[in-house]
Amino acid sequence: MNFIFISLDTLRADRLGVYGYKKPTSPYLDKIASQGVVFEKAYAADIPTEVAHTGIFTGKVGLTTGVVSHGSELTSLPKSVKWLPNLLKSAGYTTAAVDNLYQLKEWFARGYRHYMNSSGSKRWIDGRTVNDLAKSWLSQRGEEPFFLFLHYWDPHTPYLPPEEYIPLFYDKEKDPYDPANRSMEAAYNSAAYPFFKYHHYDMLGSVTDAEYLNALYDAEIRYLDDRLRELDEELERLGLAEDTMMVLFGDHGESLTEHDIYWDHCGLYDTTVNVPLIIRWPGRIAGGRRVPGLVQQVDLMPTLLEAAGLPVPDDLDGKSLWPAIDGQATGTHDKVFLSECAWQAARGITDGRHKLIVTYDSGPFKRPPRELYDLKADPGETNNLAEIEPELADKLQRTMEEWVLNKLAGREDPMHRQLEVGLPFRKRIEAILGQYGLTWEEWWNDPVRSKFDDAVEQSRKQRVLEGEPR
Repeated sequence: MNFIFISLDTLRADRLGVYGYKKPTSPYLDKIASQGVVFEKAYAADIPTEVAHTGIFTGKVGLTTGVVSHGSELTSLPKSVKWLPNLLKSAGYTTAAVDNLYQLKEWFARGYRHYMNSSGSKRWIDGRTVNDLAKSWLSQRGEEPFFLFLHYWDPHTPYLPPEEYIPLFYDKEKDPYDPANRSMEAAYNSAAYPFFKYHHYDMLGSVTDAEYLNALYDAEIRYLDDRLRELDEELERLGLAEDTMMVLFGDHGESLTEHDIYWDHCGLYDTTVNVPLIIRWPGRIAGGRRVPGLVQQVDLMPTLLEAAGLPVPDDLDGKSLWPAIDGQATGTHDKVFLSECAWQAARGITDGRHKLIVTYDSGPFKRPPRELYDLKADPGETNNLAEIEPELADKLQRTMEEWVLNKLAGREDPMHRQLEVGLPFRKRIEAILGQYGLTWEEWWNDPVRSKFDDAVEQSRKQRVLEGEPR
């Protein structure tokens, strides 16, 4: 048998038809889902990208590996840590990846016989580039069973879908630059604005309608959906579809203005941590299966090893999904523990009904120290019950803190270590502000966030005076 392991970066579960979305973002993904099993409550225990993928390929959460932050210079992953592609390669699988994560951390290239850099020049990392590399490799592969990892980035900022996809989700009679529309003001005045100005907003022009950016996100998903259709058609053409286990997962989701997070993937809210997870394996998994209980990304490694008939290491945090797939269980975990340490530092716990979030450093956001939500009554996580139900909040926090201590087993908490030197994404903003002679404190305490734009404009005028192009 073969494996195609597909990361759908920044893909939010509830923006797909198979998870209840009404707009036409995912007709082909929905078809794949109908042929396999859908996990309704799959969670990314660690976010964002670096820590999520590290957990996926090790079967271990961040507190076990020590990798809890994204873009941090403090983290490393010892080569002694078991790594899924290494295990499959040792078992005789030809391993290949179309990915660029090794540019972030070297361990993402471990275990591959063929590693193809997916970075493109036109749309950053375009799904067409991923497909071109994947299809070329598939057509030239040998006879050995293979494991192919594909990393699609299309729903990630900047949202720059081909223009023909936009009318599917945004009324062509509307003007996204209408000055009378004020819905973008909160985003332009957010504390994270300097970063997103350069990495997103400047590429779109002076958009005034927040719904336009949400439409662009949907258009990116539909573009990705078409790329997955092309990939699947190639598998059919090559006669590989029937003997290939296809695993599709989001590494994290995306907040689309919820909780004052503007087109980014921070915050331990379900918009970001409840991710899509779909598995298709013709002849082994019956179509139309849905798993309602809690599972998490670290469950994927033992699931694939079991499918390959290989021994599963006994020190993993993940548990095999096969009992849930076969209807013998509703999920793999009674509770899922959550963590982030990039824009902000927080930990959380959910039992599927309630969620507690404890924030240690809110970064550029304003957060209460504790947030408690009833996910059944309040799926949007808008009504914080922490002060209304303190006993429940205390109970969940004790459970979480006991779990943390157990995982650390006397080791230093890597989140505390990171906080001592500063959150990585705050450093990104500080570096941008520093180019214009501003400090974090000046920016943070500016109620209308005017100083940064004023400094950028003054810098532009100075460059023009000095003869540089506009």
